[in-house]
Amino acid sequence: MSLSGGSFPASIVPSQNRMALSSNFLEFNTGAGKDFAQQYLPELYEAEVERYGNRTLSGFLRMVGAEMPMTSDQIIWSEQNRLHISYKKVTQAITETGANTGVFQVTPSLDNPTGKNSATSIAVRKGQTVLLSDEATGLVTAKVHVTEVFDTAQGAGNPVVDGASNALSFTCSPYGSDDLPAGLLGTTGVNMFVYGSEFKKGTNGMSGSIEPSFTQFANRPVIIKDKYEINGSDTAQIGWVEVATEDGTSGYLWYLKAESETRLRFEDYLEMQMVEGENSKTAAGGATTLSGQGLDGSQGLFAAIEDRGNIYSGFAGAAAPGSGAMGDFDEILKNLDKQGAIEENMLFLSRSTALDFDDMIAAMAGGGYASTASASYGLFDNEQEMALNFGFTGFRRGSYDFYKTDWKYLNDASTRGLDKAIDGVLVPAGTSTVYDQMLGSNIRRPFLHVRYRASETEDRRFKNWITGSVGGAYTSDLDAMSVHFLSERCLVTQAANNFVLFKGA
Repeated sequence: MSLSGGSFPASIVPSQNRMALSSNFLEFNTGAGKDFAQQYLPELYEAEVERYGNRTLSGFLRMVGAEMPMTSDQIIWSEQNRLHISYKKVTQAITETGANTGVFQVTPSLDNPTGKNSATSIAVRKGQTVLLSDEATGLVTAKVHVTEVFDTAQGAGNPVVDGASNALSFTCSPYGSDDLPAGLLGTTGVNMFVYGSEFKKGTNGMSGSIEPSFTQFANRPVIIKDKYEINGSDTAQIGWVEVATEDGTSGYLWYLKAESETRLRFEDYLEMQMVEGENSKTAAGGATTLSGQGLDGSQGLFAAIEDRGNIYSGFAGAAAPGSGAMGDFDEILKNLDKQGAIEENMLFLSRSTALDFDDMIAAMAGGGYASTASASYGLFDNEQEMALNFGFTGFRRGSYDFYKTDWKYLNDASTRGLDKAIDGVLVPAGTSTVYDQMLGSNIRRPFLHVRYRASETEDRRFKNWITGSVGGAYTSDLDAMSVHFLSERCLVTQAANNFVLFKGA
């Protein structure tokens, strides 16, 4: 190497061999003690430091659901209503029809109807036997016999036998007395259910019939998109980076490293959208600003449970371990008894709530962690060579089995870990039987499953394609490679009355 128009700095001594030494290295930067470039290249760690561990969040729906194709803009399914006839709260106070007649008039509320024309009429018939109870305590009860069913507006003496009237009442007489308990008279806070019937000898059969009713639900898919783009110049500047893949292996990527992260993020979006999705229309079906723009939304898991399921706020947990937390949990079990009473259930919990459950179970097992005896619960022997295991993965309470696991989505600081609104969810295991409108028959489906748009020529479960003029694609004159992602899907939450959403206090 020769230089003209100048001389070597005093500190530079040329070497006879091609060796990078401190005495012969030229620095490109100008200034005191600098000539051409840095003397030595910095050390470069090729492997990225995974300071946030496995950052992906998907996996919840894979554990508890399934994916199935659909062809329409909307998925509709029907769910059975309750088998037995019951009503919550009468709309008018129970009154005696005359002085000391022993006949009382009851007008049930339509909050929980189960019969023909159930949206506007009741399903109680003449000759049936009914149990009445006060709503406040449930301790004041009376069993009555229905003597007549009539149109409320027209009054007694206008019997109705086919349930076609818009507002029905019935008269009844109590068994064992001509009087109803004081707690049932003059109040609208009365619940009731039909438990049978009684007829005299030689009489005609039951008047009218009850047609089984069902409730219809619907959801519609949403289109989810994402894109990764890199210009052609940057693809030529290859910088190898060793990365760990989600299956535990490792490999080297260059600019596609960013593309792979976009793909992972999109896969998370596919699940997060199914969990957090909301309908944009009003509860009455009216249009909003978003629905007016063609963005109808889709009902996700949380929205479905809030709409049709069970909500428990302020689980006692660590604040009252043992009897306090167990008391809260027993309230949940009592409510499950009123629903489908599904034996096996999964608990997907935030870290704090999962620890609350561990403390609750341990406290019941041995009086709390403060006791040395409680460190030897179950088959575990507290030996000095062993580490104590204070975690539980499953337990049984009453007639129910529960399997507990942490839900990373509720802990991650970039998702639900930002707030304390959702503490966990209880999901029933197994399948449900529903009527499929497309197939025209009853089918069995997981309680949670994803439906995606697909046909013989188009599958929109997970579409991926490349455009541009870089990376093997020659679709435009854009000097870049664009990687596109698309999916169209929705979540079907069946029998939501068996789900429980744990919310913060």
